[in-house]
Amino acid sequence: METRPSTEFRPYIPDNQSTAEFTLKAVITGALFGVLFGAATVYLSLKAGLSVSASIPIAVLAISLGRKFLKTTILENNIIQTTGSAGESIASGVVFTLPGFLFLTDGVGEDFFNYWTILTLAILGGLLGTLMMIPLRRALIVEEHGKLPYPEGTACGSVLIAGERGGDFAKMAYRGLGVALLYAIFQKILHVIAEAPTWATQQANRYFPSAQVSGEITPEYLGVGYIIGFRISAVLVGGGILAWLALIPLLATLVPGDTIALQLIKLGYLTNLQTAGGPGGWNPASHTFSDTAAAIYRAYIRQIGAGAVTAGGFMTLLKTIPTIVSSFRDSFKKVDVAAEGAQVRRTEQDLSVRVVIFGSIALAVLMVILPQIPGDSILTKLLIAILVVVFGFFFVTVASRIVGLIGSSSSPVSGMTIATIMGTALVFIGVGLTGKIYEPAVLVVGGMICIAAANAGGTSQDLKTGFLVGATPKYQQMALFIGVIVSSLAVGATVKILDTPTPDLVAQGITHAIGSDRFPAPQGTLMATLIKGLLSFNLDWQFVLVGAFMSFVVEICGVSALAFAVGLYLPLSTTLPIFAGGCVKALVDWNFKRKGIVEEDADLGRGSLFSTGLVAGGALAGVFVALLSVNESIYNFLAGLTLEPALEGALGAGGYQLLGALSFLGLAVILYRVAMKRA
Repeated sequence: METRPSTEFRPYIPDNQSTAEFTLKAVITGALFGVLFGAATVYLSLKAGLSVSASIPIAVLAISLGRKFLKTTILENNIIQTTGSAGESIASGVVFTLPGFLFLTDGVGEDFFNYWTILTLAILGGLLGTLMMIPLRRALIVEEHGKLPYPEGTACGSVLIAGERGGDFAKMAYRGLGVALLYAIFQKILHVIAEAPTWATQQANRYFPSAQVSGEITPEYLGVGYIIGFRISAVLVGGGILAWLALIPLLATLVPGDTIALQLIKLGYLTNLQTAGGPGGWNPASHTFSDTAAAIYRAYIRQIGAGAVTAGGFMTLLKTIPTIVSSFRDSFKKVDVAAEGAQVRRTEQDLSVRVVIFGSIALAVLMVILPQIPGDSILTKLLIAILVVVFGFFFVTVASRIVGLIGSSSSPVSGMTIATIMGTALVFIGVGLTGKIYEPAVLVVGGMICIAAANAGGTSQDLKTGFLVGATPKYQQMALFIGVIVSSLAVGATVKILDTPTPDLVAQGITHAIGSDRFPAPQGTLMATLIKGLLSFNLDWQFVLVGAFMSFVVEICGVSALAFAVGLYLPLSTTLPIFAGGCVKALVDWNFKRKGIVEEDADLGRGSLFSTGLVAGGALAGVFVALLSVNESIYNFLAGLTLEPALEGALGAGGYQLLGALSFLGLAVILYRVAMKRA
């Protein structure tokens, strides 16, 4: 007896048609894309605390390569996209949480920030997210078709179907990638383009002390801004404006330098008042900072921002409670385990539910026996395993339902992770496991749930794409397992490569590039701050509460508190160029509306595809330069290629920075012209 969905939807490839699908060339190609986009996501997430969905660009590239070189079918292209998209999900989950090991009390988690621990947690969390989506596929993807749109999955399906019919999308993405790589050569190697042009007032300024406006004018930030649009980018930069043009000048007026320095000592940034250095360049002789804005940012703003992000995450989670309730009520009610043994059509064949049950048990056992999982006893590790499975079961369902409504890019994974960390910390406190020794264990639970929830959201989008094009679900699920493992290998390596300090950082006594101004890792710092405060009862609650009430005020004004809070936490130099991309998008949309032009699918527009190339090209260039910089001789060779001293000598410091700003403006003009040109 055949089981049929409640609707008479007909996929592009009928279920009775036999088409090449789960082939070696498709899996290998998808795995390579997973490695590339996983590495790019690691770089972008460490720099800006943001990630961009890789599913659509991989689908676009799969069409191009598949048609010209691999002679793949639409179902093989779907396997390429499915396998490759795991890289972005794993990377974002890892980077948003696991760098927190570096920021725990007295370096108690630093030994766990190694390749094998990162690899283990990435694989286990990723597999958990995919495993627990298997029994939910029919309930959420099939039965809820027409109710849950799964926007990225639907867009990928449109890309693959249009490509099969002869549409050509990849050219714009490749052009964006090429432009980004060329720009990156001039910026990151030759230094013709300034890295971060800055305007700042002096601390002695009578009216507006220590105000600062700066921007890391990179192609990936411009592309991210265009993709996320004007509204979100404006909220992000709003948080940065409040911090750098309101709070910092106010604190610079009211708080003496010695008090700021003492706060930096408390946070571990300075040794004592007699030692020079630290954020902002403390001078013990004059009791002043060379950069007061940077000192205040580290001393106060980051903690205020951490409180804002925490409150924003909770409010976002609270708003999704109706979705959570309906997810449990509807999803598990509709899972028909008995159908497992029935004769089903090709397009409804999932992996056996026994794979889910025994796979989850195996993951729990591995968490108990593997030495990479922190814990002072078998019972502690068993508690970690139980919490991971319980929270994973809950939040995978939640994540899948939420991304079906609002998309993966807007999914409040950070809110779920914060809830997991607080719930785990409360359980640990309840059983008497308090103090810094248990901080890594709490972070492991939060990290694995973050990875699982992120991958579950991506898995849901992939399964939606497969549903539309007529894929075989069990082959997609197998491809996702492969993608998780291969991508994790690359993600762990990329994290460790980017964490290697350059000779300049070593000279400053910095042993980890992650956590420095080069790679701030905002979410990882936030997770560590929460864990330390919860388990030691020693959180700077006054700053955290200020940030929390800022988020509350913003939320009741009808603005996304989480986006605003992330902007408050990040440097303005990160959010300002992202806002520039959002402004380009707003200008394009305004002109389209003025001219009566209607884009059928904005995700597949020329501007969006070109921006995708900018993000991929800029991020990959950053990873490549970081990789080369690990070797000191290569680093010195690249340093010798810089034209910055010659340009500053000819143009002056201000002229050199103006040249960089004009170059970024030129890149924005190129993006605008590409987006406005009609095919």
